[in-house]
Amino acid sequence: MAARAKDAKRFTEVRNSKARRDYFVETRFEAGVALKGTEVKSVRNGRAQINDAFGRMKNGELWMMNAHIDEYSFGNFANHQPKRSRKLLLKKSELRKIDQALSQGGKSLIVLRLYLKEALVKVEVALCIGKKLYDKRDDLKKKIVDRELDRAVKNRR
Repeated sequence: MAARAKDAKRFTEVRNSKARRDYFVETRFEAGVALKGTEVKSVRNGRAQINDAFGRMKNGELWMMNAHIDEYSFGNFANHQPKRSRKLLLKKSELRKIDQALSQGGKSLIVLRLYLKEALVKVEVALCIGKKLYDKRDDLKKKIVDRELDRAVKNRR
């Protein structure tokens, strides 16, 4: 019984650590991913990286580009390519919203996290606006001020 509980927590999700630092996150969408069997096994082992991943519309379909899923270590000749484009599965209404936002310009579709939902691999993507250097500095200043306030409150007790 203990082995099962330990096994269930081995992979929770893969996060894009650069997304909140480099972008203002606006609208979020949960999408399914069309994966091969060896890709699913690698994701279950936590062998994925999405720091440079983004979404792109091609012929009315949404594709996840630049996501790296390692080859499955026990795979054979039918193993997958690590950086191939993967189709994202969304409703038509959501695809229309994303297409309109991207065609207006100034927004990017960024992959925020890759996770398992029951037996399925899901991706959280978001429409984002890129931050300028002064926006990043403001965020750092705000973080420092909050940290100092927390210290002052803690020392006051």
